[in-house]
Amino acid sequence: MARARRYDPERRERIVDAALTVAGRSGISGLSHRTVAAEADVPLGSTTYHFASLDELLVAALRKANEGFGRLLREHPALTDPDADLAAALARLLAEWLGGERARVELEYELYLAALRRPALRPVAAEWGESVVAALAHRTDPVTARALVAVMDGICLQVLLTDGGYDEEYARLVLARILRTEA
Repeated sequence: MARARRYDPERRERIVDAALTVAGRSGISGLSHRTVAAEADVPLGSTTYHFASLDELLVAALRKANEGFGRLLREHPALTDPDADLAAALARLLAEWLGGERARVELEYELYLAALRRPALRPVAAEWGESVVAALAHRTDPVTARALVAVMDGICLQVLLTDGGYDEEYARLVLARILRTEA
């Protein structure tokens, strides 16, 4: 007699969450269908059913990881208030993000930078950049928005790679300089 198939509509999402947990604990190199299935407590076949390749799983994980900062940015009132100090607001936003769980921020960057070696991730990395540019473009022009994204990425990477502390005033000054150079 065939076993009844278990209805589990959240299984795909649990697999993505498990991939983020495994990658956070062991790095991307520790990610496999088997390690993710064990973490999600699902049969191995479930991971390969939902994600035919590890790249597909990493794409879904990167999309989910990107949600955090993007949501913070989109919901920030300074992006809709033309009188708000955008440089100060962005510097504060980076402080909140970097001041959260460091392992989560490191994982987001690890997944983002994995696109250097995994072409399947490049469109997702580009989507993230474009979504941040689009959010910032409400307050500035697209070229300046791209410059802001590049500088914010650079500041975050410097903090993560040097184990240095985040200097909000420095970030505000640098971002303000970019905003004053609009053409």
